[in-house]
Amino acid sequence: MIEIERKFLVTSENFKNEAQKSTRIVQGFLNTHPERTVRVRIKAEKAFITVKGIGNASGTSRFEWEKEISVKEAEQLLPLCEKGIIEKIRYEIPSGHHTIEVDVFSAENNGLILAEIELSDENESFLKPNWIGNEVTGDSRYYNSQLSKKPYTLW
Repeated sequence: MIEIERKFLVTSENFKNEAQKSTRIVQGFLNTHPERTVRVRIKAEKAFITVKGIGNASGTSRFEWEKEISVKEAEQLLPLCEKGIIEKIRYEIPSGHHTIEVDVFSAENNGLILAEIELSDENESFLKPNWIGNEVTGDSRYYNSQLSKKPYTLW
């Protein structure tokens, strides 16, 4: 139940030419405490509740527990969430043995495009497409839980 993930800014929209899939995501946070976040997410025709723990020193690894719930349950939980709903389109791009997920944010986070890659080990290497820019792993401003409270458009 440990998630190992690195996060990067995206420098162009060239990733869309490589995307195999895109999905609309709407999510809110029942709790945004830095040591534990509780997220409700609707992703296409599925919904999930996720609990994430505090990250390690680099921000690369942290506890993550997720359970699928019905879309109806998620729709009932979203109004209970803290202020600041996240809306984005997620693109899935194959890259070697990995899949890079690129999130194009809208609404209050319009203009922000982030790439994430899940790894099996913090030091695992992966192919970096030319549209991947600076790494922001561990920069809490880019955590979705923080973007819900302090949106990108207000930076």
